[in-house]
Amino acid sequence: MSEIISVETFSSMTESLYLGLQQKIPWKTFLHDLQGQMQASYVTLIVRPPSDDADGLILSTGDTVDEVQSSYNNHFFAMDPFVDLSSGDVVTLDEFIPVRDRAKSDYFQQFLAPIGVHHILGTDIMNSDGSKCSLRISRDNEGVAFSDQDKRLISLFFPHLKNALELYHQINRTETERDLYAGAVDQLAVGTIILDEEGKVLQTNHVAQDLLSENDGLKLLGNSLQVGSTRDTRRLREMVKHVLASQNGNTPSVVEALRIQRLSGKSDLGIVVRSIPTNQWAEGKNSPSVVIFVSDPDRQSKAPQEVVKALFDLTPSEAQLAMLLANGLTLDETSEKLCISRNTARAHLRSIFSKTGVTRQTMLVRLILKSVATLG
Repeated sequence: MSEIISVETFSSMTESLYLGLQQKIPWKTFLHDLQGQMQASYVTLIVRPPSDDADGLILSTGDTVDEVQSSYNNHFFAMDPFVDLSSGDVVTLDEFIPVRDRAKSDYFQQFLAPIGVHHILGTDIMNSDGSKCSLRISRDNEGVAFSDQDKRLISLFFPHLKNALELYHQINRTETERDLYAGAVDQLAVGTIILDEEGKVLQTNHVAQDLLSENDGLKLLGNSLQVGSTRDTRRLREMVKHVLASQNGNTPSVVEALRIQRLSGKSDLGIVVRSIPTNQWAEGKNSPSVVIFVSDPDRQSKAPQEVVKALFDLTPSEAQLAMLLANGLTLDETSEKLCISRNTARAHLRSIFSKTGVTRQTMLVRLILKSVATLG
């Protein structure tokens, strides 16, 4: 390895490769480091190849990145000779389009030559889920052709690049699932407040942020949560300690509940406190340890009327009336809000009962609030 790259440089670049998972633009530092090490004009990582349905996800160095990526996505990907490479093979453009044949190559003449690319070194990485990523390194016409030593250098980085890409896809899937579930909780109008092992607030969702901003039963002092009266706050802290103690003692999960009065006179907030399951190998401070769920009875359902209409085969007027009832209005209040007579409102309600199979208004409200409409 010392003949190709120094141990210090290889170690530094490998570090930047893994740290690149945390960068806003993944691997930005590593790709620029590799560009310098390879004396390249461009270094490009195709994380997701383009398709007929979507553009690819392409990370690249160079001054004309956006223009080149757009051109490649929209036209030249279909002409790219670097296809169906065996995972881990490191190849050059010369192996596909020899110098003597480049005048006859549309890909070279229309895409590579205009951006000053005359030499390419590439490898493909097949991920465990079957997806493929590609690394391409380019030099201009003033640069020398890629050598066998250049190939060996990329081969040294290949296993680390493959591992980093696997981690990237795994983290991306986890974050997507987390955002999906977090969005579902938001739609259900449930506030979530996550605490660390010391009871300090780590994270809140949008619903909890709205409740905290109202300063009516919930408030933050620094990163410490306060609820209702001083007595309520003391009770909450005791509950959090109890939940943490049960978690640390490996006893069955404990769930605590508390009701909080609000000075504004609005309906009481409901609070549930429970531990967050942790991995046995988890270590360190500031780890999510406790979650507090907050329910505000006065918070209206956000179920879209179009979703309610489609789920229960209602007319637009029926869906509108059903949503107002689900949000706590009486039939008289609903008819007044919709500017219709009470008889018309009752006719809509009878039709809704017939279509949904319920016989009472309370059953209808429960049906809507427990349906997937609130996730729409």
